[in-house]
Amino acid sequence: SRQRYVLGDTAMQKMAQSHVFLSGIGGLGVEIAKNIILAGVKALTVHDTKHCTKWDLGINFFIHEDDVTSQRNRAEATLHRIAELNPYVHVAASTVPLDETTDLSFLKHYQCVILTEVSLLLQKKINDFCHAQQPPIKFISADVYGVCSRLFCDFGDEFEVLDSTGEEPKEIFISNITQSSPGIVTCLENHPHRLETGQFLTFREVNGMSCLNGSTHQITVVSPYSFSIGDTSEMEPYLHGGIAVQVKTPKMCYFERLEKQITNPLCLVADFSKPEAPLQIHVAMLALNHFQENFGRGPNIGCLQDAEEMLKIAMSISETLENKPQVNGDVVKWLSRTAQGFLPPLAAAVGGVASQEVLKAVTGKFSPLQQWLYIDVLDIVTPLEKVGSEEFLPRGDRYDALRACIGESLCQKLHDLNVFLVGCGAIGCEMLKNFALLGVGTGQDKGLVTITDPDLIEKSNLNRQFLFRPHHIQKPKSYTAAEATLNINPYIKIDSDINKVCPATENTYSDEFYTKQDVIVTALDNVEARRYIDSRCVANLRPLIDSGTMGTKGHTEVIVPHLTESYNSHRDPPEEEIPFCTLKSFPAAIEHTIQWARDKFESSFSHKPSLFNKFWQTYPSAEEVLQRIKSGESLEGCFHVIKTLSRRPRSWTQCVELARVKFEKYFSHKALQLLHSFPLDTRLKDGSLFWQSPKRPPFPVKFEFNDPLHYGFIVSAAKLFATVYCVPFTEKDLSEETILGIISSVKVPEFRPSNKVVQTDETARKPDHIPVSSEDERNAIFQLEKSILSNEALETDLQMKPISFEKDDDSNGHIDFITAASNLRAKMYNIEPADRFKTKRIAGKIIPAIATATAAVSGLVALELIKVVGGYKADAYKNCFLNLAIPIMVFTETAEVRRTEIRNGISFTIWDRWTIYGKEDFTLLDFINAVREKYGIEPTMVVQGVKMLYVPVMPGHIKRLKLT
Repeated sequence: SRQRYVLGDTAMQKMAQSHVFLSGIGGLGVEIAKNIILAGVKALTVHDTKHCTKWDLGINFFIHEDDVTSQRNRAEATLHRIAELNPYVHVAASTVPLDETTDLSFLKHYQCVILTEVSLLLQKKINDFCHAQQPPIKFISADVYGVCSRLFCDFGDEFEVLDSTGEEPKEIFISNITQSSPGIVTCLENHPHRLETGQFLTFREVNGMSCLNGSTHQITVVSPYSFSIGDTSEMEPYLHGGIAVQVKTPKMCYFERLEKQITNPLCLVADFSKPEAPLQIHVAMLALNHFQENFGRGPNIGCLQDAEEMLKIAMSISETLENKPQVNGDVVKWLSRTAQGFLPPLAAAVGGVASQEVLKAVTGKFSPLQQWLYIDVLDIVTPLEKVGSEEFLPRGDRYDALRACIGESLCQKLHDLNVFLVGCGAIGCEMLKNFALLGVGTGQDKGLVTITDPDLIEKSNLNRQFLFRPHHIQKPKSYTAAEATLNINPYIKIDSDINKVCPATENTYSDEFYTKQDVIVTALDNVEARRYIDSRCVANLRPLIDSGTMGTKGHTEVIVPHLTESYNSHRDPPEEEIPFCTLKSFPAAIEHTIQWARDKFESSFSHKPSLFNKFWQTYPSAEEVLQRIKSGESLEGCFHVIKTLSRRPRSWTQCVELARVKFEKYFSHKALQLLHSFPLDTRLKDGSLFWQSPKRPPFPVKFEFNDPLHYGFIVSAAKLFATVYCVPFTEKDLSEETILGIISSVKVPEFRPSNKVVQTDETARKPDHIPVSSEDERNAIFQLEKSILSNEALETDLQMKPISFEKDDDSNGHIDFITAASNLRAKMYNIEPADRFKTKRIAGKIIPAIATATAAVSGLVALELIKVVGGYKADAYKNCFLNLAIPIMVFTETAEVRRTEIRNGISFTIWDRWTIYGKEDFTLLDFINAVREKYGIEPTMVVQGVKMLYVPVMPGHIKRLKLT
């Protein structure tokens, strides 16, 4: 369900009908297989001819030690483990040779072919075959060699993209349209349109210039608040209102074959500080392919002769390319030195991007990569220049592939690492897999991975939290994830907790605990928790790596003591809150009606029942309450509690009647009252109409039993009332016949207009208390006496059952109620309704999520972890922002920590600590003098946290100077 919000149903259905072929199930192939099986293609064939070796244990998380001892084929060994990820995907293994002599006609069964670990000659042959088919078979090749990686896409001469970004179409409220050529459209103030020139818009609800309604126009942006739409000079003058809605138009993408792209590559630039890098890696990796063809082997680990040979090849290749790119000797040398090795986190990052390209290929959703992506991690190996080559040589264990890239000393530091991982959701699962492959926390005497997550596994997690299976549902995430990680690497030491990390649980993880950690990694979607953990890392001088995803977007941020800013150094703009008056009386968009319905759910079924229970726990008997209010005591909340008690439904019939009365109140009387307070022709002081965009006049909804929306509201509301008032009901009670019988005899109260003031001020907040009049108080005494006399204030009557909102249980009726209530309110205000699926996302504040982005982000985090462990300098660290839909990937240097100058020679940053050592009888005055002597600074006041210890202007504070 979380992925549906990313891809949409059309793309999900196309994907579920597609057949995909993947060759090479090494470290990169298994990442791609995992992600596309989780996504849900119809069928995947994994092809591999190699046997499992010790080397594979450090790169393929689905190959185990017994596969190595029995020398199983890699595809066959991983088959059932990857198939287990998603029972809806048919996974098959193929072990037949695939080479220059193979008849490729078997590939015609597939819509997409992915090649990893395949020679460049064979890649070209297969690409030519795929490109020539009608329709073309989408072709993707991906490789990771040591510290460099490449990804190539060819989706045929022409490829239609149905939705290039996946963003919701924008809706813009209009304040003016000029009668001119071109006509200039202006949006409501303070609401920038965020459109781009060339996009298309359609109009609706325009008054005056009404011929625009229903028409589509291509726009040119004039300013952030205005755009032009062509000639409007012959149209009627604009009066008021109107909404412009963005129209999504398909776009064509054009691809060239691999053969042609090799000589004139079109590359995505990921690091704008090195725009020349993609071409340099392109040449270096081509030189590597030629080296492999010439010598029938890859360059030997750390061998200088082989590096020299590869450099010569690179020079001659550069001459054959169209723009003769410069050869970067360092890139070629490091690629040659590490090409035999393999960095699992780099494969995770590239695998995430490559898998998203597969999904684009089979669905036409999002913009494909055109046509190459190169990612390198030279900043990991450049500082290892002086390390002896013997450090990189194999030692016959599971870390040989990693050792060939980063050397034995860094491997050892990873093994001895103490790391605290907060969150075992999607990124958390991927991080644990990366830790297991890197050998984090496996040292003999040192090293430990501590993980915590208070959540239980839900069904909706299984689509991207790949360590969990259906039989784990409702088990704690942290314990289950720890167990699954031990299957990948049995030597990892994991301590798993179910603690929540937030200010309320301050004592769970002490400063001493934080000090023992070498690095903290957060995998959370809660901003407040992140801010809290960041403050603990700063207080204890600990590095932190933070990351997050939303749909296809993701980010990583590295925070290193004394070098970088912290997470709290920057603040995201606060989420725009919907004004109270908009929610209560003047909704203009479906989001407003959904929020209104969500608030109604909270107040009716959670907040009021909780207050009711709390009141009767404080005052155990109705008789006692009656006596106390009769004697003039004012008991907080008693008026509302007595009103609830006197109207309490005691049977299913009364629950249905209550739902019917609420229908009338919410969707008819509310509209009549607003039109009574502000008739349609009401004008403001400046003469303009009160009811004009974005204010929409409401119209009462007349109850129709046969309207599924009306009926749905009655049933879902009645069921929830029955639940909170502890009224039993049966299947028969829910039958249309029973409900019709009850509704047809309900006496619906007549509308009586009131003269209550309607709030129209957008800055006004919801009032905390509504004052109770003396008449209401007299009424309460009367109602309570009546309830006591009729035996309706017994112990069982003084209890309700509050409901906690749960979005993912479809049987509980919560989303049914919110959808029906929201869409009825939308109907009343003539707002476009939303289906149950969209309503659930907005009401449940669901963050769209997909495995491709989480895998990519966690890979990038693990690469930064290696640098943190190596104690690298500031310029080595990279933050990343990516959006796989567009696709963009932007690496930037971390923000340097800000230094505050006090005066010459004295400055500080957020990471600095000044320590004054006192004696036993050290007074506040001694402390102030010591600061003056040590730092040459005159303290003007002393505070600790929020406590004012010494502020000279405060009375009595001067006396404190002699206190210890």
